[in-house]
Amino acid sequence: MASRLADLIRKARRLAAERDRLIDGLAADWARALRNQGLSSTDLEELWAGLTEDAVRRRGDVGEGKWSAQAWRAEAHEVVARVRAKVEASLGER
Repeated sequence: MASRLADLIRKARRLAAERDRLIDGLAADWARALRNQGLSSTDLEELWAGLTEDAVRRRGDVGEGKWSAQAWRAEAHEVVARVRAKVEASLGER
């Protein structure tokens, strides 16, 4: 039992690290794409809201059966919020 728990903990840490790398890469891509575009704060608000809505809507494409609707929605909101924070920090460094 202890061995199984240790394996699960290692797997969770590996998956969390991979998720963090993907979020960092996605944020870097968005920051490059948005830099010098002259977008207003309202434009950016609409972008993040649209991305969140799209991610929640895509549940049927990828998460059906494995995630509850509530868990999928929470995950989508968290990921977009993390990407947004990194992008806004990067754009603010100019």
